Amino acid sequence: MKPGRNELCPCSSGKKYKHCCMNSISKQHVSMLDDIKQVAAMNPNLSIEELNIIAQQRMKAANERPHPDFHGLSPTQISNWICAPFKELDGVKISTPDDLNACPVMRYLELILDEAMQSDGSFKATSKGNLPTKIVKQASELLPEFAVSQFERDISISEYAGSNEDKFNALHYSRILAEIAGIIYRRSGRYHVKKAAQKQYRTHGIQAFFIPMLESATTQYNWGYLDGWDHDVDLRPFWLFMLWRMQKHGNTEQFIDEVIIAFPDLLLSCPEDKYSSPSQLLGIMIESRFIKRFLAFWGFVTVAPLRYVHELRMPDKVEIQPLMKLVFQFDV
Repeated sequence: MKPGRNELCPCSSGKKYKHCCMNSISKQHVSMLDDIKQVAAMNPNLSIEELNIIAQQRMKAANERPHPDFHGLSPTQISNWICAPFKELDGVKISTPDDLNACPVMRYLELILDEAMQSDGSFKATSKGNLPTKIVKQASELLPEFAVSQFERDISISEYAGSNEDKFNALHYSRILAEIAGIIYRRSGRYHVKKAAQKQYRTHGIQAFFIPMLESATTQYNWGYLDGWDHDVDLRPFWLFMLWRMQKHGNTEQFIDEVIIAFPDLLLSCPEDKYSSPSQLLGIMIESRFIKRFLAFWGFVTVAPLRYVHELRMPDKVEIQPLMKLVFQFDV
């Protein structure tokens, strides 16, 4: 539950919520209400309709004004990135690259589709409902081809290889996305490729599914699925802002601070415990859910192994890959 504007901020700063972690949009609304009250007090003869027109004009102007917490973006632009359907996002062009060899998710999908196409559009699942060992082995053999391989020390702990789908997070993630995107489905112990998807694959190749898979990953897939946190922190609405900031400079610490400044209400879902502060916990979740199991699975970044300095956990070292800039061209 959100605190009242005049209550103490839950971040333990000792300040009132409105002077601390209250987000920028809420502060703007409060300031606007105070402004309208002042206009009404100074012009008692104004009608309700006239006050509404004044309020609408001032709110529109404020919403279209660049805001420092959003690094020069306006609240209107941020609202679009958070609320607009995938195909109606402003300020960014999302393209399908001609070459998807550097994208683990799409390479794994290609293996699944090829296996099905060789057997009249379907293949047998395991007794657990997983992908067969043949596909798991083929997917594991792709590891050296990905930029991520330079950071892997032991295949047994790699998210990009495994003995079965249960121990191969990137492959499992790709299969789940393919189902969410409506490309494949499981019935009667077999995985089937939909007829329409078979036709698309024959005509346009794996590129036909890049945008549908990406849209499923950012709007429908549960980002907390592969981790064990109980905290209900949904980062998906902020994915494009986060990707924009990551592409801008690639500094993990700076990037996490920027997310917290822009969307401080996220801290309210991260209660402090004896191990981590709300900001530390949120940072760890962002690294796991957004960087490692979204950006890295798609081949947009590589992530160095976990590092500790003087027993303190250090933020992930991230390197932007060429694929990210081929897919996302920002104009903001």
